[in-house]
Amino acid sequence: MEGTDGSITVYSDYVCPFCYLGQRSLEEYQESRDDPLEVDWRPFDLRMQKRRPDGSVDWSVDDGKDESYFDQVRESIDRLKQRYDASEMLSIDELPDDVDSFAAQVASYYVKREHPDAWMRFDRAVFEALWLEGRDISDADVLADVAEVVGLDPDEVRDAVDDDALRTEVRDRFQEAHREGVTGVPTFMYGEHAARGAVPPEQLERLVEGI
Repeated sequence: MEGTDGSITVYSDYVCPFCYLGQRSLEEYQESRDDPLEVDWRPFDLRMQKRRPDGSVDWSVDDGKDESYFDQVRESIDRLKQRYDASEMLSIDELPDDVDSFAAQVASYYVKREHPDAWMRFDRAVFEALWLEGRDISDADVLADVAEVVGLDPDEVRDAVDDDALRTEVRDRFQEAHREGVTGVPTFMYGEHAARGAVPPEQLERLVEGI
């Protein structure tokens, strides 16, 4: 079972605006708890259908998302920004062109494994680098800067991004998420139950505490 024994499993992708907002909701819920709630983060790839065998993204692939779809996304983001006091969040139109999160997810996966006590700070800083500062998180130098800000060795994180074995492992985690039935992010799982989307803290409380 996922997310038991004081932990919640979270599937997310840094390029997903609702994952950033979902993180804000989760932090709000965590602050209301007497006991800490560990986050068991799992990477998810929103670009999977566009990704070539070498890991690069083929941006020419039609994913069926037209301007009407993005208008709905913008409306949803604006509504949730007010709910989660995230007015400083950039719009999807202000992000770097064709930003890909794969390198960031490899770096995050490495930090979670090798420096678990620093992972939540790193995770938050990656989200903020993209969604507050508009930095290109597909750039290893940007990720190295983020690592240094949270007290990690920037060269260590830069090397992790280029590690072929780690990159393969993260791609395997993407496939594992799909095998487990995760089709969108953010997805929060606790036991056999799940909440999908940037749900409010009250819903996360019901998910975890059953109230």
